Amino acid sequence: PFYCNSLLVCCKRLSVLNQCVLNQWKEAKCGYAIILMALYWCTECMPLAVTALLPVVLFPMMGIMESGAVCVQYLKDSNMLFIGGLLVAIAVENWNLHKRIALRVLLVVGVRPALLMSGFMGVTAFLSMWISNTATTAMMVPIAQAVLGQLCATEARQDERELQVEGKDNQAFELDTKAPQEEEINTKQDLLLTKGMSLSVCYSASIGGTATLTGTTPNLILKGQMDEIFPGNGDVINFASWFGFAFPNMIIMLILSWLWLQFMYMGFNMKKSFGCGKKNEGDKEAFAVMKEEYRKLGSMTFAEGAVLTIFVLLVVMWFTREPGFMPGWATVLFNKDGAFVTDGTVAIFMSTLFFIIPSRPFCCGSAEEEEGEAGEEGKKKQKAPAALLNWHVVHERMPWNIILLLGGGFALASGSEASGLSQWLGESLAPLQSIPPFGISLLLCLLVGTFTECSSNTATTTLFLPILASMATAIRLHPLYVMLPCTICASLAFMLPVATPPNAIVFSYGNLKVMDMVKAGFMLNMIGIMTINMGINTWGDAMFQLSTFPDWANITHGTKP
Repeated sequence: PFYCNSLLVCCKRLSVLNQCVLNQWKEAKCGYAIILMALYWCTECMPLAVTALLPVVLFPMMGIMESGAVCVQYLKDSNMLFIGGLLVAIAVENWNLHKRIALRVLLVVGVRPALLMSGFMGVTAFLSMWISNTATTAMMVPIAQAVLGQLCATEARQDERELQVEGKDNQAFELDTKAPQEEEINTKQDLLLTKGMSLSVCYSASIGGTATLTGTTPNLILKGQMDEIFPGNGDVINFASWFGFAFPNMIIMLILSWLWLQFMYMGFNMKKSFGCGKKNEGDKEAFAVMKEEYRKLGSMTFAEGAVLTIFVLLVVMWFTREPGFMPGWATVLFNKDGAFVTDGTVAIFMSTLFFIIPSRPFCCGSAEEEEGEAGEEGKKKQKAPAALLNWHVVHERMPWNIILLLGGGFALASGSEASGLSQWLGESLAPLQSIPPFGISLLLCLLVGTFTECSSNTATTTLFLPILASMATAIRLHPLYVMLPCTICASLAFMLPVATPPNAIVFSYGNLKVMDMVKAGFMLNMIGIMTINMGINTWGDAMFQLSTFPDWANITHGTKP
């Protein structure tokens, strides 16, 4: 009996030891998968969306998660919110509503340099809140180039006329020595104006995308990761709460960015920049260019009005679904016993209206002859007008790869929890508890801001957010205190042309050098990081109670203790 009992104890200890080794191997395997995907995302040796599918293969083969559990991560509520938001953006672009809004605002602002830059930045940032940063930049840059070209050409003609008038009174020697100098100065000023205006468009597109939950992909990744890692968070991140924090931050960043670009490229000549007094010929002709572009759009059509109405209703429903300071309509009508209606539900419901509502009133349908019907030859019938959107347009413009990227991020987060890697990382980062929270947030923002210059913002947030969540849990810091600022910092890719598509679009026009973007972007990165950290420690703390560790963050492998 003694030997039997000893043997039984040894077997139990070996079983426990074997289980520990297997668990450690799971952590290592999951870590290997994440490192492999990080390398693939950074080098883009495979398409980003294909790399995002690797967990479907790696996790089941490594014994980390079952295939069904991995695959279900690729189409969550956040993906539905993303799809609904994109359908609205596609409808706005399809009917040129964004161009009408942009030109209308620019006509109100005027064409004086400082006011024109503020107008371009404000319009670009507003449009980027609702449609993709890339589409916004691609639309705004040609408008900016046309207006700037007219300003520069008119100014050059005006200078030539002034020189000719002066040449009648001055000697030929004086004219020959003076003209090249003035021409060189004017050319340099025009080049600086063009550079500053071009950079203002791409930078404001990136800044504007941070203001809304659907403005750019990293915001939705944070929403999805919060719901995946902290399922009991009580919908702490929704459209209204995100807007309440990020919109004021966006406004401050936009103003400071405008001041920096003014200082760098235009100076602070109040009379010249803001144009106190009578408009010159160049201003009038540049204004005429924008007015002509707006005239080409014609009067607002029924389709534009319908798209604008649906868009406004969607935003109102997002804000009032769960405003936080009072019960929302979803809470009163649907969510008494659970979170049945989310922002994704609203987005899909409103976006389906684009496929139902006609693009013209039925009374204005086109009369077309229907042939081949017996006894009906030659008779014209009223054909029903097309809907505001059709699937062919959606199929061409929908960035399906981003949906897979979102799913890959959720799969990584789930695998990290299931394997125990998140817990191990959190325990490894526990010594950071000795650093003040604001210092942790600042250092992590600098790290993410640097990393996103060399990698896509989607890949950056996908890799960092699960690690930050584990670290925050281990040191008992509110997860949003580090996850929220780092998510916004992932969109602050201002220094390199390859950092984000808006930068690449502006750089392709040939007026900028890499050093121009580096010089302007470095300071904007610093401005963005400081502004975000100021916001998270002031109104962000008041909104989300960031100074306390929430009960819903007490998790172990995705379950509450």
